[in-house]
Amino acid sequence: MTTSAPTPSVTARARRWVSRETTGGILLLAAAGLALVWANSPWRASYAALSATVVGPAALHLDLPLSAWAAEGLLAVFFFVVGVELKHELVAGSLRRPREAAVPVLAAVGGMLLPAAIYTGVILLLGEPSALHGWAIPTATDIAFALAVLAIFGRGLPRALRTFLLTLAVVDDLLAIIVIAVFYTGEIDPFALLAALVAVAAFAVLVRLRRPSAWMLLPSAALAWGFMHASGVHATIAGVLLGFSVPAVAVHGEQRPRTHTLDEAVRPVSAGLALPVFAFFSAGVTIVDGPGPGGLLSDPVFLAVLAGLLFGKLAGVLGTTAVVTRFTPLRLPDAIGVRDLLPVGFLTGIGFTVSLLIAELSFPDGGHTAAAKLGILAGTLLAATAGAAALRWDARQARTADMNRDGVPDVDTRAIDGTEDG
Repeated sequence: MTTSAPTPSVTARARRWVSRETTGGILLLAAAGLALVWANSPWRASYAALSATVVGPAALHLDLPLSAWAAEGLLAVFFFVVGVELKHELVAGSLRRPREAAVPVLAAVGGMLLPAAIYTGVILLLGEPSALHGWAIPTATDIAFALAVLAIFGRGLPRALRTFLLTLAVVDDLLAIIVIAVFYTGEIDPFALLAALVAVAAFAVLVRLRRPSAWMLLPSAALAWGFMHASGVHATIAGVLLGFSVPAVAVHGEQRPRTHTLDEAVRPVSAGLALPVFAFFSAGVTIVDGPGPGGLLSDPVFLAVLAGLLFGKLAGVLGTTAVVTRFTPLRLPDAIGVRDLLPVGFLTGIGFTVSLLIAELSFPDGGHTAAAKLGILAGTLLAATAGAAALRWDARQARTADMNRDGVPDVDTRAIDGTEDG
């Protein structure tokens, strides 16, 4: 007599649904769309008032507007998930074998350097040197959004393409984190920073206990975030460090590494709450006031960000991959051909989350912020549309037995079916 598997609870089904890549992308898009409509409606003053509403204890210097809580508080949850994912990929995933990871890693580097160069060139060409501090805005790739487009429109393409994009985007995010920490951090309080690192170390010890509980982990994580915020380093860096501290190999006889366990526990909060709320408070660009749409569209920052995301990312990824595979022994992963990189190049132009964050850090006085955000939204929309069209075109083309041309027939030809979870 066989017994059927227990039916998942409503809560479990909801958590799994919100963690899906397609769901996360839709929630991001919906939140950004709502913010953009509200910020340009007759009730736009209420949107601005909501964003500026201050909450939090002043005694702890945490009396911040809601928009800041979204950018530094909720987004730290997203960066924790990024840190956990990075740790797993470095220890047990696609980045643990340098030879296999080399091409997407180098593509990520090229996909950051060229957009930064294009942004800088456009800014200097149009005579706006005061905006050079925003050079990193078009260098980031939004993992959640890019993978969502791939899951929806890449059905039938090899799953190795998802691994390639994920590896590239994860490295992209790691480099973006380094950029934020190095170039967008002001004066540092060394004692607060030391206290934050001590709290991260405490979290690292607790997360390795035989039976760690949320009641142990959350206070140390909150302390790490609070001290990091007080130190002057952007508080989201605390999320990355906490994620990196999670063991990526099974401990205490467990069947799964704790990177998987905590990823599954926190990702629904990140995808269903942190990212949409951040998008809601960051994407609300008012274009009907001030210089108006014409003024924003002619701002050099808008043009520089748009060109960096749409053309810089594509050319950087494709160009670097072409050079590496042509002049070195390195090859693309099994079942991936050069033509598959066209949609990948477009998808890396989906900057969104991290680009919006860097835009706010680049122009804290508000100058050029609206133009930068509008450039991010326009570039992301165009890149996602072009990527989706390129994916459908690629999926209809015939595939050979040796797509990566390494002289060995492809083995892992499993296809994307659109159900990939995040």
